[in-house]
Amino acid sequence: MKLLSAEEEKKNVAIELQALKDRLEDVTEQKDPEHHVPAQQCFAVVVAIDFGTTSSGYAYSFTKEPECIHIMRRWEGGDPGVSNQKTPTTILLTPDGKFHSFGYAARDFYHDLDPSESKHWLYLEKFKMKLHTTSNLSIETELQAANGKKVKAINVFAYALQFFKEQALKELSDQAGSQFDNADVRWVITVPAIWKQPAKQFMRQAAYKASNLSESGLVNPENPEQLIIALEPEAASIYCRKLRLHQMIDLSNKMAVNGISPAETVASGMTQAKEHVRRNRQSRTFLVENVIGELWSELEEGDRYVVVDCGGGTVDLTVHQIRLPEGHLKELYKASGGPYGSVGVDYEFEKLLCKIFGDDFIDQFKIKRPAAWVDLMIAFESRKRAAAPDRTNPLNINLPFSFIDYYKKFRGHSVEHALRKSNVDFVKWSSQGMLRMNPDAMNALFKPTVDQIIHHLSDLFQKPEVSDIKFLFLVGGFSESPLLQHAVQNMLGERCRIIIPHDVGLTILKGAVLFGLDPAVIKVRRSPLTYGVGVLNRYLDGKHPPEKLLVKDGTRWCTDVFDKFISADQSVALGETVKRSYTPAKPSQMVIVINIYCSEQDDVGFITDSGVKKCGTLRLDLSGTECSPPPARREIQTLMQFGDTELKAMAVDVATSKSVKASIDFLN
Repeated sequence: MKLLSAEEEKKNVAIELQALKDRLEDVTEQKDPEHHVPAQQCFAVVVAIDFGTTSSGYAYSFTKEPECIHIMRRWEGGDPGVSNQKTPTTILLTPDGKFHSFGYAARDFYHDLDPSESKHWLYLEKFKMKLHTTSNLSIETELQAANGKKVKAINVFAYALQFFKEQALKELSDQAGSQFDNADVRWVITVPAIWKQPAKQFMRQAAYKASNLSESGLVNPENPEQLIIALEPEAASIYCRKLRLHQMIDLSNKMAVNGISPAETVASGMTQAKEHVRRNRQSRTFLVENVIGELWSELEEGDRYVVVDCGGGTVDLTVHQIRLPEGHLKELYKASGGPYGSVGVDYEFEKLLCKIFGDDFIDQFKIKRPAAWVDLMIAFESRKRAAAPDRTNPLNINLPFSFIDYYKKFRGHSVEHALRKSNVDFVKWSSQGMLRMNPDAMNALFKPTVDQIIHHLSDLFQKPEVSDIKFLFLVGGFSESPLLQHAVQNMLGERCRIIIPHDVGLTILKGAVLFGLDPAVIKVRRSPLTYGVGVLNRYLDGKHPPEKLLVKDGTRWCTDVFDKFISADQSVALGETVKRSYTPAKPSQMVIVINIYCSEQDDVGFITDSGVKKCGTLRLDLSGTECSPPPARREIQTLMQFGDTELKAMAVDVATSKSVKASIDFLN
C-alpha cells in the first residue's frame, strides 16, 4: 500500500470535502479557517453598494485589477456646504406606489411639486433606521412617507437596490462598450455590524425582490452566492489596512506645529483632505496597496485596533487583531454600538423648533408643507457641518418662506414674535429671514449624541479584550465633525493613536469592494448572541426541575432543554460549522421545521429562561430525496455556519447522500 505524504493526505481530504460541498445546494462554499478557498463562481467585477441612512453610493473593482477601486460617476445636484461624493438616501414613489426617482433627483422633483400635488406622492428619507429600530421586523413591515401614508418597507428597499443596480450596470456597460451582463457581477451590500439577523436577511430579501422588478435583477434567490452582506466597520477595517501615510490624519499629534494648536492642525488637515478628495473626484479611481499600507508596517503580530464607524443612523464599533504576514483579521470582541448617528443631531434640532414654535405647529407643517420641511433640514445640514468646538461667530439657518407664512396663518403672529416669547437662549431672529444660532446652541444639539458615543467608547475600553489598543480609526460621514473628533480626543488622551482616513465618507464603500474581492480576509468573528434549539433530554433527578418532567411510553424526559449551537461572544473561525442530525417524525414527512432560539446571555439552560426568545426557524425540505424502499429511520445531517456575516445552513440525507434544501428564516 502506498503511503501518502501529509501534503497528499491534506489534498485528498480537500478533494473529498469539495465533492461533498458540490452536492449541497443553496449555500456558499465552506472555507478552511486557515486557507482561502477560491469561490466556486468567477465574477468579472465586484460592485459594492453602501446603503447609508443619510447618503448612499456604489463603487466597483474588476477582479483582474483588484488594486483599482472606481467610485461611481458624479451625481447631478448637490447642496451648498455639503459634499456630494454619494447621493442622499431619499426615494420618491408615485401616488400609486411605483418607483419614480432616487437621491438628488427624487428630492428636487418632490421640491418642485405644487403642495396640492406633493401630498399625494410618497417621499421617504432616512428610512434605513427602521430595520434597526423595529423589534418584530418582517416582510410586512411598513414605512411612513412624508405625507403620512404607509408603504411596504420591502418594496422601498427593493426599488432603491434596483436603482443602484441599473446605475452601476449602465456605467460598466459604458466602460466596456457593450452590454454588461449582471451574471458577471458579484454584489456586496453594507449593513451595520450591530444589526440583528432579521435586518440582514431583510436586505437580502430586498435584493431578491429587486430581481422581480425587471428582467435582469440584482440577485436571483437560486444563486445566493452572487450577493455578500458586508458589515460596515469590518469593511472600513479592511480598507484601513491599506492606508498610506498621506491618506490619513493622525489626531493624536498633541504638539503644536509651527506655532499652530493641535485643533487648528486637525481643522487644516481636514480642509486639505476635502480638497484632495475634491481634486481626485474627477478621476474617481483609487489605487490601494497590494498587501498592507505604510501604517500597517508599524503593526506587529497580535496588535489590536478599534474601528469606530460613525454614520448617519448608527455608530458601530469593532475590535480587530492583525495576523501577519497576509494581514488577515481576527475579531476580538463582538460588534457593539447603537443608534447614535448624526440624525440624532437632526432630532435635537427638531425638538428645538418644537420648543420655540410648538409641537402642534411642527407636526402640521411637516404634513402640510413636506417639501418646505425638507428644505429647512437641508439648510440645517449645511450649518451643522460648520459646527466646531472653537467657533465664535453665529450660524445662520434659512427659514423657508412657506414656514414663515404658514406659521403666521397657524398662530396669528410672526415667527419673530415666537422667538421673543420663547425661553430658548442663544437663538435669535435675523432680519434676513434666518434663525441665528449662537455656537453654544449648535453645540448643545450635538451633545446628547456625542455623549452617547463617548459613553459607549468608555465602556468598551474597560473590556479586557480592548486593552493595549494601538490605533483607533474614526470612519463614516459623522467622523468629519470637529465636535465629535474633539470629544474622542479628550476621552482617549494618550491611550492610542486616533486616525481618520482622508476620504472618510468613502472608507466603508472602498472596504466593501475589497471584502467582495476576498471575503475570507476576516478569519475569526465573535458571535453576537447565543443560538440554539429546544430539545428533549433524559430526565435526571436533582438536575432537572420537576415542572419540566414529561413521561412518554414509560420514559422520563426533560422538556424545553436549550441545545446550544454557539455562545454569545464566542470566537468562530470562518467556515467553522456546528453539526446536528435530525430525523423526520414519519417516513413520509417532506418538511422539517425547527425553531431557533437566541439570547444575549451565555448560561442558558432552557428555552423558557428569561431573555431567551424564538428568533427564527431552520427549514429542511426533504422533497426529492426519497428512495425505494424507504429506510426505517432517516437521518438528515445539518451543518450550520456561524463564522460569516450571515448564518447559513446546509444539509444532506445520510442514507441517499442527496442534498437537502436547508434555510434559516429570521423574518417570518
